[in-house]
This record gives sequence, C-alpha cells and structure tokens, in this order.
Amino acid sequence: MPDERLQVITGVTPPELAEARIREAWPSVARSPALATLGRMLTATIVLAPLGWLIMAVGYFGKLLPFVARRYTLTNRRVMIRHGITGKPGEQVLLGDIDDVRVETDSNSDFFRAATLAIIVKGQVALKFRGVPEAEGFREAILNACSAWVPGRKRGPFIAANAPAATGAAK
Repeated sequence: MPDERLQVITGVTPPELAEARIREAWPSVARSPALATLGRMLTATIVLAPLGWLIMAVGYFGKLLPFVARRYTLTNRRVMIRHGITGKPGEQVLLGDIDDVRVETDSNSDFFRAATLAIIVKGQVALKFRGVPEAEGFREAILNACSAWVPGRKRGPFIAANAPAATGAAK
C-alpha cells in the first residue's frame, strides 16, 4: 500500500507512485452467447424456466471456479483481464495506448444488462471484455482514467460545477 503521506489527495494514487485498482467487473452469463441465449429463451416459458435458471447458474457460478475465474480490471496504469482466484494478469493494454472504447451489444444485452467492451488501439480492437455488467459505466471509467492519468491526453472542456445546465437550445 502506498504511503499516504506521499499522496497529495488522500486515496488518490498517481501511477508514478503505485498501481491502484479503479474498477473491477466479473463477467455475466452474457459472456457465453450460446448459454445466455438458451437460458433467456427457456426463462421465457413457464414450464422450462427452472431448467433455464439451472443452465445459467452453471455459467454464473462457473466464473468463480479456480481455473476458469476471470475478471476485468481497470487500474491507474492499464486495463486487463485477470485469471484465476488469485487474479493473475493476462491480456492487458496500457491506458496511454487506448484510442477509444466501444460498447458492442447483442440480443442478450438488454436481458442481462451486459455487453462487450472493445478496447481500440491504433484503429484495431486490441482487447475485448465479454459480458461486462453495466458496460457503459465501465467504458466511461476507462475513458476517464485515460484522461486523468495519461500525460498529454486531450481533456474535454472544463465545465464549472456552478455552470447552468445545458438546455439544448442556443441562447
């Protein structure tokens, strides 16, 4: 843990001092499209709904198995897919390399409230996070982390906290 006396703002760790986790998400059942589609279709029926729940439970609780566990992590230095219960880093992209983050939805996205995040580097998809719950919020967190922690990254216009809300009409 970084020394709090070296931090300008308590709880905010600059990347030069240490790597700090900003956000983490465990994938939903939507990570496996075939399993998610089958489960969604079965739950739409009254008689087969319990079978659908059982099938989806395998995917839901399977993410906690020691050799299959996976989670998506955003830190003040990078985004990565971590594997296993210990969270061993796997595929990763540095924040400075990220050009954009796209949300890719499918037929299961609304039902599971999850989507795939595509991390764009040099115009190509470098990494995909499949079945991310609340994908739009995770996307915004990645883009905000890039703006906050990458030197020289273009930041949006400053909007004062006491500025009037935009009404959509020009004055």
